[in-house]
Amino acid sequence: MKELRNSVCIVGVDESDELGTLPHKSMLTLHLEAVRNAVRDAGLKISDVDGIFTAGQHSPATIGEALGITPRYVDGTTVGGCSFIIMVGHALVALHHGLCDVAVVCHGESGRSGVGVTPRRDTALPGQYEAPFGFGGASTLFGMITTRHMHEHGTTLEQWAQVAVSTRQWAALNPKAKNREPITIADVLNSRPVCYPFNLLNICLVTDAGGAVVLTRADRAKDCAKKPVYVRGAGEATEHVMLTQMKSLTFSEATRMSGAKAFTMAGVTHKDFNHLMFYDAFTSGPPIMLESLGFCKPGEGVHFFDDGKSTPGGSLPINTNGGGLSYTHSGMYGIFPIIEAARQLRGECGPRQVPNCKVSLVNGMGGMLSAAGTLVLSSEK
Repeated sequence: MKELRNSVCIVGVDESDELGTLPHKSMLTLHLEAVRNAVRDAGLKISDVDGIFTAGQHSPATIGEALGITPRYVDGTTVGGCSFIIMVGHALVALHHGLCDVAVVCHGESGRSGVGVTPRRDTALPGQYEAPFGFGGASTLFGMITTRHMHEHGTTLEQWAQVAVSTRQWAALNPKAKNREPITIADVLNSRPVCYPFNLLNICLVTDAGGAVVLTRADRAKDCAKKPVYVRGAGEATEHVMLTQMKSLTFSEATRMSGAKAFTMAGVTHKDFNHLMFYDAFTSGPPIMLESLGFCKPGEGVHFFDDGKSTPGGSLPINTNGGGLSYTHSGMYGIFPIIEAARQLRGECGPRQVPNCKVSLVNGMGGMLSAAGTLVLSSEK
């Protein structure tokens, strides 16, 4: 693992041309726009790409054909929204061993407009054994996790609301964020109820969007257009598929395992991070991830948000792009925290730039805390 540390760099990142409600664009178009923009950001050409990593309805073979290239290496690992975070680790190994020279991790999803979405009957385990009992949508399943956390640790609706308020403060500084107007705890508590304990502002956006990340070996990164971002550590894990099989509803074992792997590979501890990016499909997600990663004790993750630590000017900024709650969330969000972390480490974020940002953590979940991916990214070796 230590041999892989810093051997590969992120050299290009970008989103699709537009984010939001885009009924005029298919999922494939969103993929291709993001790849084109990220490759351009790296100062490379599409023909330089020989490794394709993607998840969702389009296979890496489809992306390669649409781009007009024949990749030497492909990966279609799909374990939920964190798949793209995990794929950075897979690309790291493939690049390190010369299986490809320029890797693209890409995403495109028509989450709001549904353009090109293929309906599928759910015959997976949750579809057979949980959905018949009323657990069909993500809010019902994560609602169980959240209410159990409230029961065990005494967390409150007001504390979950503060996560949305904090994240919106960052979104106000991001011109690409969909929702930028300030909100208060009262606004969250008074927004439309969806599924207890969640109101509308406790839940992520539903948008159409694409994103892509370009990686190459560190010895080649110096020839690219932008300052390289080093992949110091990567980890992945899965714990369960059905929520009913979790060891504890309030603690993500997959997050703990993926974080431990990434921290060990990177040679870092919690105090080394300047910046954190979490998958925030619901306001309870980031606090539970903080607890599962060991940044605090169980039940104390909410305090990162209620004491101003996570907000602009705080000591440990979290979700500085505005997150899935306010920036964009196409359904599989995991590519976008990587993009923001790379931009912060390159010092490109303008009014939301974290001062002296050198080490960033990216952590995301797949499914209902079923899988997890963790990255340690750095502006320096």
